[in-house]
Amino acid sequence: MKKTGDCMKSINEDIKNQDYKKTYLLYGDEAYLKQQYKHKLLQALVSADDTMNFSRFEGKGINVREVIDLAETMPFFSDRRVILMEHTGFFKNKSEELADYMNNLPDYICFLFVEDEVDKRNRMYKAVQKYGRAVEFSTQDEKTLMTWVLSILKKENKKITRPDMELFLGKTGTDMGNIERELDKLLAYTMGRDVITSADIEAVCTTQITNRIFDMIRAVTEKRQRRALDLYYDLLSLKEPPMRILFLLARQFNLLLQVKELAAEGCDQATIAKRTGLQNFVVRNYLPMARKYEREDLKKAVEDCVDTEEAVKTGRLTDVMSVELLIIRYSS
Repeated sequence: MKKTGDCMKSINEDIKNQDYKKTYLLYGDEAYLKQQYKHKLLQALVSADDTMNFSRFEGKGINVREVIDLAETMPFFSDRRVILMEHTGFFKNKSEELADYMNNLPDYICFLFVEDEVDKRNRMYKAVQKYGRAVEFSTQDEKTLMTWVLSILKKENKKITRPDMELFLGKTGTDMGNIERELDKLLAYTMGRDVITSADIEAVCTTQITNRIFDMIRAVTEKRQRRALDLYYDLLSLKEPPMRILFLLARQFNLLLQVKELAAEGCDQATIAKRTGLQNFVVRNYLPMARKYEREDLKKAVEDCVDTEEAVKTGRLTDVMSVELLIIRYSS
């Protein structure tokens, strides 16, 4: 299977050579890149003011017969008719009529699908692979994200140290859209200076909810109960639902368990990062925390999170109090 970078390169080659496929599928959880390539393809395929030869459909429940009838309509004073379909569910659920039609696409048509999830056994997916390009935009690795951020900073004549870059990405998470927004704030804040510092990052960058949860667990691990509870109350003040906080708590404990088990198997930091899907520098932060727990304690923590959810669902505890008690129990 081709890597995301190779597939993006293939799209760029299609645009450069003006040799377009009849159908493209852009999918995956990296929304920023997906949107970038959607706009790049549309810009190349059809002019912005050509409403006669461009159509867009969105959401489930699209009338497939309407799409096919439109595809069968010759383009008007143009070489191409472009139909954009987003979040249709065609690649998760059966769409036999459209899947059959994919085998007989006219030469002038270009279908552009944008989806979050696909089933690679699906007939639609197989048809796109056969007659076009299916490109998965997955979460980018640490090296790629750092290179991307550095390229933006270089254009702005800005510098940053590696530890401060890790602090920045630790706050933003791996979503490229969020990274871009936080970077814009940093660039505006440091206007007139050529070095971005940790103080700048702390001053203007918003810590993602999952990272706040990580800080809360760090406080729990270090038995700093007041700090852990303060972070919990901060999350509540940000209108974060207690049950989502509980879900993220369980996820963090589970990641700590995975890191501990992989480290016990003798895996190095890079291998642990690859097998858990965490960034390399994030694993470095997890390792000392994981060492403070016994394996059984982490398994028990995950089980307690599940039991807490059950207690809320059955009405034995309120959602706010249930998570608070869990934090108190593990930070005592």
